[in-house]
Formats: sequence, structure tokens, C-alpha cells
Amino acid sequence: MTDRTAAVTRETAETEIEVTLDVDGDGDATIDTGIGFLDHMLESFATHGLFDLTVTCDGDLEIDDHHTVEDVAITIGEALEQALGDKRGIVRFADRRVPLDEAVAGIVLDISGRPHFEFDGEFSQASVGELTSHMAQHFLRSLAMNAGLTLHAEVTGENAHHEIEALFKCLARALDDATRIDERRADVASTKGTL
Repeated sequence: MTDRTAAVTRETAETEIEVTLDVDGDGDATIDTGIGFLDHMLESFATHGLFDLTVTCDGDLEIDDHHTVEDVAITIGEALEQALGDKRGIVRFADRRVPLDEAVAGIVLDISGRPHFEFDGEFSQASVGELTSHMAQHFLRSLAMNAGLTLHAEVTGENAHHEIEALFKCLARALDDATRIDERRADVASTKGTL
């Protein structure tokens, strides 16, 4: 199997970001976005997806959390797309549900190269720590658009911390499933011959 890693930097007037990603890692994470709860979610994402992930971000948090969350998701999405290369042999599809106490999240995804995002659910509180809750939905959308994923996400619950954490864990498990190599497949999982 080829090395499925990527290193991506992104610099704008709003953020400076460096991301490294190893799809076939051990779940090691070094995260510093300036938003404690986002750091926690990305550490959980790495742990449950068995991705090695480093993220550093210097963002304009004096304004709000939007630019940091969006640009981190964009950069991780670009890293995932680069790391997967031509996607030869990947399983491609995944469907997962993950509970966290009263909350349940579901993710259905296709590493299709055709970005699309759908979301069903609401967050029970407006924020968790320094993260505005609806930015979790925006993170998923930005990741999907930049990694070339068709991503359908849903969540229910009574506690926004649990709802968001269930989403990130579910995303990790679904991406772990979909990025796995099917040893029976020598080409890409598409009748078109490309993803």
C-alpha cells in the first residue's frame, strides 16, 4: 500500500494553518486551534478514526470562531483528499451511528469526488466552551466540500457537548470505514474508473 499522508498549509488574512494527516495512523493527535473544545473534538476524531493528525492554527479569534473553524475544516479536507490520492482500492462508502449518552449521531458518506452536504438536527445549547454550536455543522460542510465527500449527517440529543462529540466520533468511524483498502479491489470502486 502506498503512503497515505499529506501536509497542507493555508494562509489568509484571517488564519494561518498547518495540517499533517496520516490516514493509516495510530490515532495520535497534536492539536492547537486556539479553541479548546475544537481541539478536543479533533483529538477525538483522530483517536476514533485511527488517523495521525497535527493541526496548528493562528486565527482571528478576537472576532469570533467562524474563520478558524471553517479554515481548519477546509485544510483537513484538502489534506484528506491529497492523502487518498487516486482512491484506488478504497471501500468508498460508509454508514455509521454513534451514541454518547442521550445523544445519537449518524453519518452516511461516499468518497465520491462529488461534494455534497446534508444535515438534519439542532444543537441543544448555543455554544460549548468557545465553540459556537452551529459551527460543528459548518465544519462538516467545509470538510465535505474540500475532501470531495458526499456527506449526510444527523444528530439528536439534549446536550450540545454530547451532540457535537457524537458527530465528530461518528465522522471518524465512518471515514475510517470508507478509507480502508479492500484487498479484493485492484482499481477504484466506480464503473467510471475514477473517483
